Amino acid sequence: MTDTDPLARIAAALERIAPPPPPDGDPAAHPAYVWHMGALQPTRVFKPLPLDLLTGIDAQKAALLENSRRLANGHAAHDVLLWGSRGAGKSALVKSAVGALQGEGLAIALIEVAGDAIGGLPRLFARIADVPRAFVLFIDDLGFEEGSDAPRILRSLLEGGAEARPANARLYVTSNRRHIVHRDMREQDSPINPRDVVDDRMALADRFGLSLGFHVCDQDTYVAMVAGYAAQFGLEFDPLDAIGWATQRGGRSGRVAWQYVVELAGRAGKAV
Repeated sequence: MTDTDPLARIAAALERIAPPPPPDGDPAAHPAYVWHMGALQPTRVFKPLPLDLLTGIDAQKAALLENSRRLANGHAAHDVLLWGSRGAGKSALVKSAVGALQGEGLAIALIEVAGDAIGGLPRLFARIADVPRAFVLFIDDLGFEEGSDAPRILRSLLEGGAEARPANARLYVTSNRRHIVHRDMREQDSPINPRDVVDDRMALADRFGLSLGFHVCDQDTYVAMVAGYAAQFGLEFDPLDAIGWATQRGGRSGRVAWQYVVELAGRAGKAV
């Protein structure tokens, strides 16, 4: 076929609409990956925050780090649900825990999986099952629309299904909701036993052996977060100015503290 052939032009147009999957990366060679279009793509940069910069979440930090160390050492470890307030440090903690263990020389990597790619997890499991390395499969900010089949798929993958995740991989999921799946008062009006409805919706969260809650921090903890970040980058700050910044944004959290420090660095003409 020539370039002017109608079939050639149609084929070229179809390739642009549905490009071939990206090349698969070596699962033993990189610190972090993104699972995209059925392929492991190494991240360009993986620079998680040092664990000691994450303040106000000491209990959650200790529990997640211990669980991740067990996984990296080939010991029994839990799938983890990190739930709670926006900006409280859930995602940052997952990345920092993996980065800290890599710094200790342990063979562990992060694979970020989009929530809408859950159906492709069995293929990912098969890809990494025989790799002599531990993997944290990170699903960030997970939530499901009403009527979605994804919760049942994920439940099966977590426990009891034919395609349960391999021993060297565990799922770390963050969600603003404690039970992940949306609940409302209409459950009580269900024509079937309301308790059955509630149990069905809670069944997914129950599959996680470790559940860590994150809550809105108080003012002193917020200022301590700012102080830790500021010290790391050699920045001076006024606590009252930091509090005013949080007030303007309607709440205190680790994310707001970091955004304030970025503002400080910008004022000082520095990079972070």
